[in-house]
Amino acid sequence: MDERFDLQQYLTEGVEQVVKDALKATLKDPRESAFLVKFAAACAHAAKKREANEKEGLHVPSYLIASITSSCNLHCEGCYSRANNATIDCEPSMQLNADEWQKIFKDAEDLGVSFILLAGGEPMLRWDVIESAGKMQKLMFPVFTNGTFMTDKHMDLLDRCRNIVPVISIEGGREETDARRGEGVYDKVSGVMDKLCSKGIIYGVSVTVTKENIGEVFSDEFLDSLRSRGCKAVFYIEFVPVSEEGSHLAPDDADREFMAGRIDSLRRNKQDMIYISFPGDEKSSGGCLAAGRGFFHINSHGGAEPCPFSPYSDINVRDTSLREALESKLFTALRSSDILTDDHIGGCVLNEKRDQIELLLQQK
Repeated sequence: MDERFDLQQYLTEGVEQVVKDALKATLKDPRESAFLVKFAAACAHAAKKREANEKEGLHVPSYLIASITSSCNLHCEGCYSRANNATIDCEPSMQLNADEWQKIFKDAEDLGVSFILLAGGEPMLRWDVIESAGKMQKLMFPVFTNGTFMTDKHMDLLDRCRNIVPVISIEGGREETDARRGEGVYDKVSGVMDKLCSKGIIYGVSVTVTKENIGEVFSDEFLDSLRSRGCKAVFYIEFVPVSEEGSHLAPDDADREFMAGRIDSLRRNKQDMIYISFPGDEKSSGGCLAAGRGFFHINSHGGAEPCPFSPYSDINVRDTSLREALESKLFTALRSSDILTDDHIGGCVLNEKRDQIELLLQQK
């Protein structure tokens, strides 16, 4: 792409398109249309808050990633979160409680954040936090879930609280998904997607792109299947190896070139769905968007981190505010240095340059 890609503008226009699509189906599901119209207005109001903060010298991104739990029921091959010990099998006692997350959500809304991506672990295990998020109707909460805990109870909440948008992890077809996530997972999440579609609930999918599934997950057949099941957004997350064990799965430069071209084509020719590429969009957006440039991350214990792939923190929101977290020494140093915009070999500059980040943490 010759012109720099504006991810914020693309996502804003994508949401507007979803609103238009929903309005066409108002008679079928007026609740969805009513929520999306109100949310579009809330987004405009949030943008004014960000502009006001910018004039005061504080850059507030539209997106916050919140890992609301360290626990997960699956053991996916090459999981970065387990490799970093951010995800374990049991629920640690020191994680933020629902009230603490509610305060974070309120702080985010006051600053002008519009989207809070709920992650984990498996976020559906924190039902108390999901219910709390449902009350924050001026914020949209994409929930990145493996889809194996989507019971009727969850469906009822999603039906009532349209600001909670499930984003279900899938690796392609049955063979690809079950190979990485476990036997029977594909059939289970396929059933969930069909049920969401039948209820008229907007949802997306998240695909971890590896050398083994890249052809499948970018194929017309795969995307047409998602489209027929009511999927509205596809998040392509490039596999980032954090250990030698998973290095064989990582896409190479030729794969990234293919992905960039395919994403560009889909955005021009298949505009009925939103397509997000991470970290691919960062290169076309002028560098890594972490550390508050485009988003930042709060881990399950309250640590403010540049990104889920970069588990480094020098401040905890238990002891301070989101505003102070955005102005932390680490975030400020990363934004003022060349690290986020520097050339790098792999898909994730923060993972590749982690030695430099550790040096920044050591500076007083």
